[in-house]
Amino acid sequence: MAVEEKATVVSGIDDDDLDEEPGEEIESAPPLKVGEEREFATYGLKKKLLKSGTGWESPEVGDEATVHYVGSWMDGTKLESTREREEPVTVKIGEGEVVKGLEHGMVTMKKGEVALFTVPAELAYGVGGRGDDVPPNAAVRFEVELISWIRVVDLSRDGGIVKKIVEKGKMSESPGDLDQVLVKYRAVLVDGTVVAETPEEGIEFYVKDGHFCPALPKSIRTMRRGEKARLIVQPQYAFGEEGRDANNGFQSIPPASVLNIDIELVSFKPVIDVTGDGKVLKKILKEGESTSSAHEGATVTVSYIARLEDGTVFEKRGVDGSQPLEFITDEEQVVAGFDRAVATMKKGEQAILTIHPDFGFGSVEVRQDLAVVPPSSSIVFEVEMLDFIKERAPWELSNQEKIEAAGRKKEEGNLLFKMGKYHRAGKKYEKAADYVSEDVIFGDDELKLAKPLRVSCWLNGAACSLKLNDFQEALKLCSKVLDVEFHNVKALYRRAQAYLELSDLFSAELDIKKALEMDSQNREVKVIEKKLKQLKAESNKRDAKLYTNMFAKKLKVEKVEIEKQDEAVAMEIASASTLASSPQSGVIVESCTNIS
Repeated sequence: MAVEEKATVVSGIDDDDLDEEPGEEIESAPPLKVGEEREFATYGLKKKLLKSGTGWESPEVGDEATVHYVGSWMDGTKLESTREREEPVTVKIGEGEVVKGLEHGMVTMKKGEVALFTVPAELAYGVGGRGDDVPPNAAVRFEVELISWIRVVDLSRDGGIVKKIVEKGKMSESPGDLDQVLVKYRAVLVDGTVVAETPEEGIEFYVKDGHFCPALPKSIRTMRRGEKARLIVQPQYAFGEEGRDANNGFQSIPPASVLNIDIELVSFKPVIDVTGDGKVLKKILKEGESTSSAHEGATVTVSYIARLEDGTVFEKRGVDGSQPLEFITDEEQVVAGFDRAVATMKKGEQAILTIHPDFGFGSVEVRQDLAVVPPSSSIVFEVEMLDFIKERAPWELSNQEKIEAAGRKKEEGNLLFKMGKYHRAGKKYEKAADYVSEDVIFGDDELKLAKPLRVSCWLNGAACSLKLNDFQEALKLCSKVLDVEFHNVKALYRRAQAYLELSDLFSAELDIKKALEMDSQNREVKVIEKKLKQLKAESNKRDAKLYTNMFAKKLKVEKVEIEKQDEAVAMEIASASTLASSPQSGVIVESCTNIS
């Protein structure tokens, strides 16, 4: 075929000679109008638009483009035409199957577009020509119609899994490891032997669990809902050099087999790791109606069926004639896992929640409406978010309402603190401080109420952080207070506590001194002052011991060196004595140590 012959002629042109990527200048310029011609890229390649295409995407290097083309010399003499054969050709862009100029041109085209490319010799048959068939410096014209193309992606980046996208998906999201997918596929050997095929309705599995061969889940992670693709899978991503024996309904696969897999991602159910540790998983069965989730503090109305892992139903709400459940999220009115998962749901969303005992009923036996939940049981909820009313955001309130809301949140936090629920108390204080934040413009009278309330919430939040051993957060909150009230003894005291826990004795001492300057009789500050002195004494003792050990080690080394030197001197003396007593040429040599 003439197209293949052209590839041979231009194979001597080095890709490095091309200063720009194919279509770079076209992409950055305004779109061509029909009948308009433009020069772009290197070596004077020109494109004239004859018919506009559809869509906004263009093929890329590596894609397989199906085109009709008519090639001719500049004088109109025809070279090659697929239209005369009434059969388009498929070209893999970037593989040298056509001249470089044509490859550069195709990546600028849209589906259905027709364009006339004027290709200079450097991007056609070369400056030197080709024997009697192609004269030197011969430019060529190609009229090209881009019928379609298949996106080709090297998923493994080593040629081990090549994906050809036959039909694009409908959504932008791709499934993740936790998601449950429904796929259809058909796997064949190079000779056409079918070795695996799903039922007509497809097969469901979780991506993380894998299926059939390693290439399948790896490819599915790159697909979109409704996408159809063909995979070319090398042995290392299939069944290796060993192959596979027939089992579980799968046919045997010979050693070192390459597989061609036609696959369709029919749908998938996203699975969300709510807690980040796999202990509360939410599998979305039906997406919600809006983009807004309930979040913490919302009043939610839900229906659900609650089961044990063996399928035993222990509670129903909002189904079979029972009333839905209404509760406020983040108020410990339901088990923690259910609470946290529901807070992420949208109105109308349906999901299955799988909850570990740590976020369920724990290690105790719990009697529910329909059954007993044994100790350390994982529980499963099939739940629907019927409705929710969000807690009003600070920006939705008047200044007076903000101050009142902050006061309520602070009191709720105080109650939780007394109950030992420091994490939840800290969140209440944080919300309260947000209502009366420094960004809000208060009047003078309002500021007299808002400022002390804000400071009080920061201080209480710091107390929670100390209880939770979050000493850095305690430092941050106390420093906020001291930025506006440098004399605040309570802030100095709590920050000093955090410094002590972080072994920053110098900073702790500074805060304690400042606090005692403000209140010399403060008993709490005096207590941590004693603790500071004790820690400093222990630190000095450790330092003294360290230095003692260092000096002892140094003395020991010096002692060893002196002993070695003494031993060397003794050896020299012994050697000298031996020489003094040995006759040499009949002359007796006396020792220098003898008295003459």
